[in-house]
Amino acid sequence: METEQQQTKRRKGIYLLPNLFTTAALFGGFYGIVAAMNGRFEQAAIAIFIAMILDGLDGRVARLTNTQTSFGAEYDSLADMVSFGLAPALIMYEWSLSSMADLGWQWGKLGWMVAFIYTAAAALRLARFNTQAGTADKRFFLGLPSPAAAACVVAFVWVSVDQGFNGKELAIPAVVITLLAGLLMVSNFLYSSFKEVDFKHKVPFAVLLVAVLVLMFASYDPPKVLFVGFVAYMLSGPALSLLRKFKRPVKEKQASDTKQDKN
Repeated sequence: METEQQQTKRRKGIYLLPNLFTTAALFGGFYGIVAAMNGRFEQAAIAIFIAMILDGLDGRVARLTNTQTSFGAEYDSLADMVSFGLAPALIMYEWSLSSMADLGWQWGKLGWMVAFIYTAAAALRLARFNTQAGTADKRFFLGLPSPAAAACVVAFVWVSVDQGFNGKELAIPAVVITLLAGLLMVSNFLYSSFKEVDFKHKVPFAVLLVAVLVLMFASYDPPKVLFVGFVAYMLSGPALSLLRKFKRPVKEKQASDTKQDKN
């Protein structure tokens, strides 16, 4: 018979399968940095999108195989910091923001400061998410999720390279989108998590048809479709917030009118 201490020792370790997905996502972020340092910006952007897919799979694999651990959650957060915090900032800096030094040392400082603001915002976003994971509404994210912010930044690089632009020509738009993505990560805007979408039960045939059309459209021109899609998602937080503010006075007025009619 094993003693309790021996059983405890035997249980120590980590689950391989979900952590392999996390490691692969981490490698995607690392490869993106290396590719950007060597001037291969299209490959760098693609690597970040692959990391996004792998990051979305590791948690689902852990839940399906009942291998969720606190170690996995912490490892996933650290991998996200590299792949969606550090890597996009460095890719954008290598492609565009570093060229601002040609305009003067003040502009050069602005370039690396914007990259750092994005990186710091991603770290703060991940720390806030970890502390609120048990209490937050699962239907929404508070602030722009770091993978979506990373997608906006690297998709801008990808679509620009695909269209034949260089980073120096688009330095100002690069500053704007990097800074906006960073600030929205630490904002209080609510973003849909899409977790209410039920993949386990039957859906109308039209839903499957729409999914096929979306995939066909995305495969036609991936850089443009991904950029437009993620920028739309990035702006959806402020847009929905404004919509709620406009709706609230209308509801309050309707409630007040109803109350007066009753009196």
